[in-house]
Amino acid sequence: MRAFKAHLRGLSPYPYAKVEAPIKLDQNESPFDLPEALKEEALRRMARLPWNRYPEIHAEGLRRRLAALLDWEEEGVVLAPGSNLLILALSLAAEEVLDLSPSFPHYAHAAKAAGTPYRAVPLGEGFALDLEALLAAFTGGVLFFPNPHAPTGALFPEEALKALAERAREVGGLLVVDEAYREFSGTDFSPLGRDNPHVAFLRTFSKAFSLGGIRAGYLLASPEVAQVVREVLPPFVLPAHTGAILEVVLENPGYAQEVAAYVRQERERVYGRLRQHPLWHPYPSHTNFLLVRTPDAAQAHAHLLKGGILVRRQDRYPGLKGCIRVTVGLREEMEAFLRAAFEVAYA
Repeated sequence: MRAFKAHLRGLSPYPYAKVEAPIKLDQNESPFDLPEALKEEALRRMARLPWNRYPEIHAEGLRRRLAALLDWEEEGVVLAPGSNLLILALSLAAEEVLDLSPSFPHYAHAAKAAGTPYRAVPLGEGFALDLEALLAAFTGGVLFFPNPHAPTGALFPEEALKALAERAREVGGLLVVDEAYREFSGTDFSPLGRDNPHVAFLRTFSKAFSLGGIRAGYLLASPEVAQVVREVLPPFVLPAHTGAILEVVLENPGYAQEVAAYVRQERERVYGRLRQHPLWHPYPSHTNFLLVRTPDAAQAHAHLLKGGILVRRQDRYPGLKGCIRVTVGLREEMEAFLRAAFEVAYA
């Protein structure tokens, strides 16, 4: 086949393979579905839509509502079916993509699919940020910076972000702070971008808002950056039914706060229990998951799966030998996970 660009030959697929299990703790999803009353209201609004008509070209109504809610300039908001699509759009537009290692794999995948030069700066011991190396490497293009960080769960200090924001201004690059897990850390770094057009923010409705299956995310940026991203994305990119669901969610955000509060409490409880494990080492987390280092990730994964518990192996990433990632689920699911985990210790 010679129809496609050469750089796409041998491009590895996104690293996920669907596995069925009674207890699903592998994708960092909310353990709760959208509340039934909100789901019913969203369905009523979807039924009233004219399904034969295209939606707004750039989801202007939702953009206006989100901008008012977040006190952000309307022209600087971009909505899309998931922040992954926004990452791809930014990668297509970028002269270069800079990343951390290890990191969320879609940054690298999007850059490679776009044919954009890609580099990554390794994290240090204990997943510490090598700020000096990152500042030196950031000479332009787009730097994707997840904070809280995936897959480690670490939260990097605001002073580091301030330094990177100033570096972005100096070199004419763009710092993209991915805040997918912000509700679980209680952080909001958006003030760094209010007077600096070289800083943007990615956010998602997939985690605390319990809408992983709906696929919706947004970008907060300067109007200049947002315009570039909108032009890279296809027109009418946000489906009408997604818009109806998001309208309801934005009118009723309280449930997401309850989800986040539950996850934070359960995360700390499970982390405290795992710290007593003689063989497994959990890392502190500011997200809705825990990274756990085991003597053998393959064996740990297989043992848990045998007990009906699905987690995510992370041992193929740099610096994560023996690691598995465990989403914070329902209380009874986490109790089952803990029982299985300690069975390994005393088998």
